[in-house]
Amino acid sequence: MLLPAKVARGVADGSITLAFRRWTRPDVRVGSEFRTVAGVVRVTAVEPVDEHAIPLADARAAGFPDADALRSRLRPADAAAEQATYRVTLAWAGEDPRIALRNATDLTPDDVADLDRRLERLDRASSHGPWTMATLALIGRRPHVRAPDLAAEMGRERDPFKIDVRKLKNLGLTESFDVGYDVSPRGRAYLAATRRTTP
Repeated sequence: MLLPAKVARGVADGSITLAFRRWTRPDVRVGSEFRTVAGVVRVTAVEPVDEHAIPLADARAAGFPDADALRSRLRPADAAAEQATYRVTLAWAGEDPRIALRNATDLTPDDVADLDRRLERLDRASSHGPWTMATLALIGRRPHVRAPDLAAEMGRERDPFKIDVRKLKNLGLTESFDVGYDVSPRGRAYLAATRRTTP
């Protein structure tokens, strides 16, 4: 479940507690957790509702000024008639654990060897050849540059490139910003310690 940055930050500060979605069947379950720009968000309830009976309080709890504004967002021109409206209750579950990871710079030789193995595994599984070190080098050289521009420099499409960068982020090696990325403190410590090189 994707949340816009403004909504995710509202969940984190408590000003937003609900989201409404139109689905053929729910895409999330109670207890599901997902990462956002504001930390981890947990789903605490999912229930079908009559979109024509959404009260003003619920619309405001979802970040809308009134129920009409919410309904207009729920029903784009291409919405499928068979979809139902669901009320999703959200709660902030804490900081993204990757934040602590990306700031952990005291890498032991075993840590470096483990990251070497993980990156080598990603390279071997890739359909476009080794990419991990080249991507880290590019992000380090061009921090805060738009993903489409970085992807184009590597001769790649934007979305697959972003998926690969997310894999590096999950290892604590990069961090995302409103515009572009940068190599994290952990990533810089790793690059200084590893013997792997950019192909």
